[in-house]
Amino acid sequence: MSNKTQEILDIYSARVMPTYAPSVVVASGKGVTVRDADGLTLYDFTSGIGVHNVGHCHPKVVKAIRDQAATLTHCSNLFANAPATALADKLVQISGLGGKVFFCNSGAEANEAAIKLARKWGSAEGKGRYEIVTMRRGFHGRTLATLAATAQSWCQEGYDPLPVGFAYADFNDIESVKAAVNDQTVAIMLEAVQGEGGVTPATQEFMAGVRALCDEKNLIMICDEVQCGMGRTGTWFAWQGYDVKPDLFTCAKALADGIPMGALVSNEKFADVFTPSSHASTFGGNPVAAAAALAVIDIIEEEGLLAKAVETGELLRAALQAEVDKYDKLLEVRGKGLMLGLVVEGDAKEIVESLRAQGVLALTAGEHVVRFLPPLVLKEDDLEEVVDMMSDAFDCLFGE
Repeated sequence: MSNKTQEILDIYSARVMPTYAPSVVVASGKGVTVRDADGLTLYDFTSGIGVHNVGHCHPKVVKAIRDQAATLTHCSNLFANAPATALADKLVQISGLGGKVFFCNSGAEANEAAIKLARKWGSAEGKGRYEIVTMRRGFHGRTLATLAATAQSWCQEGYDPLPVGFAYADFNDIESVKAAVNDQTVAIMLEAVQGEGGVTPATQEFMAGVRALCDEKNLIMICDEVQCGMGRTGTWFAWQGYDVKPDLFTCAKALADGIPMGALVSNEKFADVFTPSSHASTFGGNPVAAAAALAVIDIIEEEGLLAKAVETGELLRAALQAEVDKYDKLLEVRGKGLMLGLVVEGDAKEIVESLRAQGVLALTAGEHVVRFLPPLVLKEDDLEEVVDMMSDAFDCLFGE
């Protein structure tokens, strides 16, 4: 490790709370690659954990941010601003839900807003309904409420007492969901493709079953699109890959390409549950973030990145499947579009470290899944180079 990298990491260790333990210092990014503090180029198949769907520092996003920053960086939400208004209209259009949008700063805040809206609606119904059914191995954020909604003990440990009002069911098991619903249930919340929980897509039957159950019981169906949205799976939002529509969905991460922004989007039925002063966010709808998000949407449309996510995703899936066929310790490839998981027999961290040594940044998704989230702008020649690097990494680990 160089003196420059070590110097930065030493200050980081001394001054930044140890919620992360980085060993790489990222200095710059361009397209599908980043450079570390020593100028080493690495392929970024994390996209900043599903953030840079249009790649690092896309010129149109950079220009949108610069132009807006020179015009207006913030105004009170007691006033409207044009970029956020235009973005709300665009999100309603591309989702097809026909409702309204609440802006905030992150995925956790967007999910928190969805939880609050569901409870507010349940309270207004006069029946005191407040409980939300969420899925085991799902992930919804790090606030206390979204931690309680996240049915994974590893991120809940040490934070008791967590807020009440959540019941857990098994993903892709509609009978388990039905068993979790009771007279106090107000909503069912799920990811169409679970991210942190192992890159596991919902089945068509499960999504349809949840929608039918919500219709039958007068429940709100909430889709968390924070990681799987904004084109990642080949549709604007992953739920659009199924023949269902949620009542609410959340998005963040890739929405503004690295500028903090989250959004809660409703259908018409739930568009006016929040009323003045019932919920708020000082920086929600920030004009610079909104300008960046509008640029992201334009890029996805102009460059055909929804179709590209499917096409390139199939190429990456095939390359990973070839490795699965070659090595017994690689078990399965799963996911949708350019949100893919490689299920392994041992510790996924070992593979992530070997990939990094070859020049590819990847993620884990639980103990036994390596997660690949490359930018949607990934070109075939870059993918071919990464596939060669992956093969070398697997040869180093498993070759004779």
